[in-house]
Formats: sequence, C-alpha cells, structure tokens
Amino acid sequence: MTNTDKTQGLPGADTGGPGPSQQSSANLPVVYSPRRRRFLVDWLKGLFGMSGSDNVRASISDALEAEVADAGHDQLSAEERIMLRNVLELRELRADDVMVPRADIVSADVNSTLGEVLAVFQKAGHSRLPVVRETLDEPIGFIHIKDILALMTKSATSGRRKKSDAEANKPIDLSKVDLGKTLAQAKVTREVLFVPPSMPAGDLLAKMQATRLHMAIVIDEYGGTDGLATIEDLVEEIVGDIEDEHDDASGPMIVPVSEGVFVADARMPLDEMQEALGDGFEVSEDVLEDVDTLGGLVFSQLGRVPVRGELVSIAGGYEIEVIDADPRRIKRVRIRKSMPADKRRGRVPGAAAAE
Repeated sequence: MTNTDKTQGLPGADTGGPGPSQQSSANLPVVYSPRRRRFLVDWLKGLFGMSGSDNVRASISDALEAEVADAGHDQLSAEERIMLRNVLELRELRADDVMVPRADIVSADVNSTLGEVLAVFQKAGHSRLPVVRETLDEPIGFIHIKDILALMTKSATSGRRKKSDAEANKPIDLSKVDLGKTLAQAKVTREVLFVPPSMPAGDLLAKMQATRLHMAIVIDEYGGTDGLATIEDLVEEIVGDIEDEHDDASGPMIVPVSEGVFVADARMPLDEMQEALGDGFEVSEDVLEDVDTLGGLVFSQLGRVPVRGELVSIAGGYEIEVIDADPRRIKRVRIRKSMPADKRRGRVPGAAAAE
C-alpha cells in the first residue's frame, strides 16, 4: 500500500481536481488546510508519546468545540464530530456497558443438529451464535453461518473429481448433506473470548482485533454468563447503530399516547428517558450507579420481576405501570404523572393490562 493509499480517507483530506497531466485520482496528493495540518500533527505527536495523553485528549476535545464555533468552510461535519467524541468517550465504557444482556442472548446447544441450528439462524437473523452446553452458563464457543454453509457445500460436492470442469459445473446436490449431525460431530465451533464485565471497551476492541475473535462472553464473578459482546456492538458505540438488510426495522423506544402519558421499551436507557421527559423525571445518582434501563429501575424499586399491571412510583411525580412482562424480564411500561389519591381509589390492579 502506498503512502497516498494510507492517507486517503483521513478527516479533512482534499484530493483536489486533476492536474495538467490528467493523472488518476489514486495518485493525487492529499492536501490539508493549515489548521487541519496543525491539528493532525498535534494528534500524531500525542499518539506516539511526544506529549501527555491527557493533554492530547484535551486538545482534541477543545479542537472539536472550536470547530463548532468556527463557521469556516473547512470545519468538521456534525457526523465527524460525533464520531470523534465517541472515540474519546470509549475509554469510559466497560464491557457490561456495551454487551447484549443475558436475557436477550440467542444461542445454540452443542448437541443440536445442523438442521435445528439453521432454524435458529433463520429465526434470529444473526450470522454468529454462541454455542453452549445445556445452559448459557456453560458456553464453549460460537458458530458462524459461513462455517455451516461451507460444511454443507463440502458434503454435497464430496466424491467429485477436482480437475473436471464438467463435475465442477454440476448443481450442488444438498440431498447428500446430513442435517441430523450435531454441532459436536460437525466440529465447526470456534473459540470465543471470555472477559470480565469491568474490562474497558477499548481494550476489548483491541483484543478482538488482535485475536480475530469477534465475539466475547462477559462472565460474572461467579463464572456465570452475564452477557455477550460482538465487535459490531463496539463499533456501533463510535459510528452509531449499524443495520443491514436482515435487521428488522425498530420503532422508537418511547411513544407518546396522550397528554403526559408515554409507552416505552423497558430496555430504554435512563439517561435517554430523562432527555425525553425533561427535568421532571428524576433519578438519583445512587440509582444510576446500579441500573441503566427503565426496566432495571422498576426491578430495583420492587426487588423482583413485576407482573403485568403493577405500579411503581418514582421521584418527580411519575408512576410506571408494567404493561408487558414475562417471568424473566419487563418488556414494556406505561409512564405518566402520578394520579391524585382520590382518583386512584377503586383502581383494579392489572386492569390497565387488559386494555
């Protein structure tokens, strides 16, 4: 790769128009404005230890703020500023901040047949699945859909002469594939990383890159499975949600249904809930240290998983009503300003759930 190749794509690069020789864009020099050159030089000096890392971080943060105030033509776009801020904030996140919680993990058992695993892949819409032995607390690796397809293709084309064009052009006969074979027999399970909840997200990203293992099981202090993190989860912390053609379109986390009444996903982060409802929705700092989501707030208030129709009053004059839950978790809630006691008399628990 040439030096020009390496610099293409850096923020602020400007390749300009073709010169008199009409040279190709791949060979054009990269041009930076003086201001961006200074910014890039300072950043690189810090990257290679030529100044304190805290000073470099502060300089980048200050430069981002300066870009907002500067109305010049060469300022960073809003998307670039957001991504750079997210990179700086990545060091504040831990594995348990970015992981998929245990309740949302979709897995495959090592004794499942290939046919059963394909059905799980089809239903979940994932390309990777953790492989467990009976329970999530016994993870042994992960399986990639490409490995199953490669195994099926190999089985379907077994017996063909490799150098025969006629044989190579024949349609694949999937009737030769034994979908009754288990994952253990197929031997297609890959290694998975095991990390503690406290591992910094930046370190986890670096470890995934170094090991080329893009899935990690987050293990709690007792050796049980706390959650699951993929390299996509980490990248999304920088660039935002990544949805491909197989992802279901997700609706908003909170929806207003009437004046002062909202229906929200129980997985909604508390800080986003505070932004949506304003200063009236108050959560103490002590609570924020222990729980991250709306469902976690309800659970912490009750000390158990509630049933449909239960009400929880919180500071700020709001009450949260559980409108959808199963024995393991809360799914949806209704939030409203607390009703006066005289209006609440005669209310039948669970009546709202039947609405």
